[in-house]
Amino acid sequence: MKLARIHGVDDVRLDEVKPQEPGPRDAVLRIEACGICGSDLGYIKIGGMAGPADEPIALGHEYSAVVDRVGSEVSNVEPGTRVVMNPIAAANSVGNGHPLSGGFCPEVLAHNVTEPGVLFEIPDSLPSDCAALAEPLGVGMQAVNQADVAPGQKVTVFGAGCIGMMAMVTLKYRGFQDVAIVDVSDKRLEIARTLGADLALNPTRDDVWARLREAHGTDLLLGTIECTGSDAYVECTGNQQVMTDILNQAKPKAHISVPALHREIFPMSLMTLMMKQLRITGSMVYPEDFGETLRLLREVDLSPLITHKFALDDFDAALETARDTSVAGKVMIEFGS
Repeated sequence: MKLARIHGVDDVRLDEVKPQEPGPRDAVLRIEACGICGSDLGYIKIGGMAGPADEPIALGHEYSAVVDRVGSEVSNVEPGTRVVMNPIAAANSVGNGHPLSGGFCPEVLAHNVTEPGVLFEIPDSLPSDCAALAEPLGVGMQAVNQADVAPGQKVTVFGAGCIGMMAMVTLKYRGFQDVAIVDVSDKRLEIARTLGADLALNPTRDDVWARLREAHGTDLLLGTIECTGSDAYVECTGNQQVMTDILNQAKPKAHISVPALHREIFPMSLMTLMMKQLRITGSMVYPEDFGETLRLLREVDLSPLITHKFALDDFDAALETARDTSVAGKVMIEFGS
C-alpha cells in the first residue's frame, strides 16, 4: 500500500510499504480521511520534524478511520467502529516522526488502544472529513485553554490557518462575543466570518491595531501609554514581527497563548513583559478532555473550513493547493471504502 513519507528537504514521496498487523493490544485502522496540516508542510520544507532524519518519516496525523482488525487482548473497540485517534497517546507517534505510521495511507497501526484516551468513537452522522478535524480542533481548543480567558473578555487570534480558525471556533462555541481574527488571506477570512468571527482583518489593507482599538477599546499603561484593549491573544502565525507587535500593543495583564511554531530564536523585551505584567503561555497538543472536541464537532458544522479534497494518488497536487492560502482552507485526502 502507499504511504506518504519525507525523504529529505522538499522531498516527499508515495512509498510502497507492507501492511502492519496488530499486536495483542493494538488495532489497525482503515483511514477514511486525513487532513494536510501546516506542520506537515513545515516538515516537508525542512526535511523532517526538526530537519533531515536518518530514515524516512511518515506524514499524516489528522484523520478519521474505521477499526479494521484488532489484537487478541482488545475488547474495548470492535472492527467496524468509526473512530478518531489521539495520534501521540499511549506511545504512538502517528505522523509525528515514525517511519511507518502515518495517516496518508490506507491503513495505520494504532498501538495500545486498550488504554484510555487513544481511540474515540464517532457517530455515523458525522462525515469522515469533518471527523478528521478533531485533531486540529483539539490543538486550537488547548490554545484557548492556555489563554485562560473568562466569559465576556475580548480575544484576538492572529492567523486564520486551521489552528487559528479552531481557536476562534472554540471561543464562539463557548459563548465569547468579541472575537477578532487576523490573516493576510481573504479566502481564510471569508471562512472565518462564515464560522462566526466577530471581526476579520487583513493587515495588507486594514489598520489592524486601530480597528482592534475601535472594537476592543483601549487601556493605559502607567496611566499615560495607550494600549489595545484585547484581554487575550492567540498567536498562530509563527511570525516574529506579529509576536513583537502583540507584546508592544497588549494592555497590562493581557494573556498571550502561543501554539504557533516559532522555529527561530528572536529578542524579546523583558522590560515590556515586566512593566505590563503580561502572561505568555506556550500551548501544545490537546486538552485533557479530548471528548469536548467531539461534542463541538457534533454541534457545529465545520465543513466550510474544508475547501479541497484529493485522492492519495494526487498527493503532490494536494500539497500545492494547501500551500496556496489564497484559495485553500483545509485540504483533505480521502480514501475510498
